[in-house]
Amino acid sequence: MQKNKKKTIDSLKINSKDVGSSEVQIGLLSEKINNLSDHFKRNKNDKHSTRGLLFAVNRRKRLLEYLKKQNPESYKNILTKLNLRK
Repeated sequence: MQKNKKKTIDSLKINSKDVGSSEVQIGLLSEKINNLSDHFKRNKNDKHSTRGLLFAVNRRKRLLEYLKKQNPESYKNILTKLNLRK
């Protein structure tokens, strides 16, 4: 899990010390959403984790809207890197 997180941060960071920019946060949330989606394929009745998934999806949506307003070019780059929209 930590290696995936480090890899995600390295691929999306803006400068050498970046760990909290919108781009990095969106990447980490996408990784979390993918992990939870795989979890639900195995555990269909896990209702408590469903709440966490919904929070993560909504937070990523808000961050993407913010990034689209502030920096449209970075928004397009994130979408292509993470394959979020086609």
